[in-house]
Amino acid sequence: MAEIVRMPKMSDTMTEGVVVKWHKKVGDKVKSGELVAEVETDKATMEYESYHNGTVLYLGVEEGKAIAIDGVLAIVGKEGEDYKALLDAEMAKAPAAAKPVEESKPAPAPAPKVEAPKPAPAPVAAPVAAPVASSSSDDRTKASPLAKRLATEKGIDLSMLKGSGDHGRIVKRDIEWFKPGTFVQTAAFAPNAVTSESYSEVAVSQMRKTIARRLSESKFTAPHFYLTMDIDMDALIAARESVNQVASVKISFNDFIVKAVASSLRQHPTVNSSWLDDRIRYNNHINIGVAVAVEDGLLVPVVRYADSKTLTQISTEVKGFSQKAKDKKLQPADWEGNTFTISNLGMFNIEEFTAIINPPDACILAVGGIKQVPVVKNGIVQPGNVMKVTLSCDHRVVDGVVGSKFLNTLKALLENPIVLLGQGNI
Repeated sequence: MAEIVRMPKMSDTMTEGVVVKWHKKVGDKVKSGELVAEVETDKATMEYESYHNGTVLYLGVEEGKAIAIDGVLAIVGKEGEDYKALLDAEMAKAPAAAKPVEESKPAPAPAPKVEAPKPAPAPVAAPVAAPVASSSSDDRTKASPLAKRLATEKGIDLSMLKGSGDHGRIVKRDIEWFKPGTFVQTAAFAPNAVTSESYSEVAVSQMRKTIARRLSESKFTAPHFYLTMDIDMDALIAARESVNQVASVKISFNDFIVKAVASSLRQHPTVNSSWLDDRIRYNNHINIGVAVAVEDGLLVPVVRYADSKTLTQISTEVKGFSQKAKDKKLQPADWEGNTFTISNLGMFNIEEFTAIINPPDACILAVGGIKQVPVVKNGIVQPGNVMKVTLSCDHRVVDGVVGSKFLNTLKALLENPIVLLGQGNI
């Protein structure tokens, strides 16, 4: 008997999936456990394996098209079996938004739409005096009357210039900037310059859709407030150099921050919490999400039980997550269950920023770059290395005093890294 294969929910935030590639076509035999399709979710591109045995009778969506969770992905049954009544009944309940595949060969995804350049408006005719015949190069070169007069006075051949005015017209500044013996090539008409209006459009990826939806909900639902603090990084810079001389993997500043945040959360459990409408959840475990930039947006893989892990373990996990994210191989278990999130833009020379809370967390820490600035130590101004961090808090859960105490503990740990480097922590 023919059975409907529905689009599964492959992540906790997934609402629809895009079929990137079909590995079966209409008429193919399929067995349970065989690869049927590659599906792009809001987090990654994942392989969908069959749970059915039989023949593929129908494919419900073309490659490159989206289909909602529980939508008709395919129909599998006996070869030659009539599935039309089953499909008609399903469509009557919830018409599919995506176009079904009628033929055995799925259609390719549409190319990005490019609008043709808009033609320049036709000039409006105005009364002019009768033209004066001339064979000089000046009349064949677009130039303003003032530019022509100045060129004549200075003995400049207009054919040696490239104008910076509209449509390459030579204007006064081109004459004033011209130096004899040089050929002026302005930025306005540099090679490959775009001189007409055009644009391209691409479809929004599943990941970008989810980022937009979840962060909009977070920003406009959770009342954010922000706490910023300077942290002296001189001691940590020295500690990191020493640790990397003996560690089996290279420890980054971010690895130290993850470890310090985890230790601070253990001392301030209110920050390690979630707002659940009618109750607040205080998490006993500490799972830290580490934001990783990928081509389509941002993924947040989770370092689980981070307070119990060494710097080497944290570093190895984060590096592995980063590579898997870039290769689109992260699995749902990699990005679920965060209780706190860190977003670090320091490596991009960002000094300070604020981050939007990553649900269901109550807080997120935005980490800036380490900058050398004048600091006062023991009454003496001297160069120092300072890092700014900003804690975004959900005011429904975390109050200003609670967030401030957490940041002070974090500051103390990073400015005195010997505490983090206790026995077994490397």
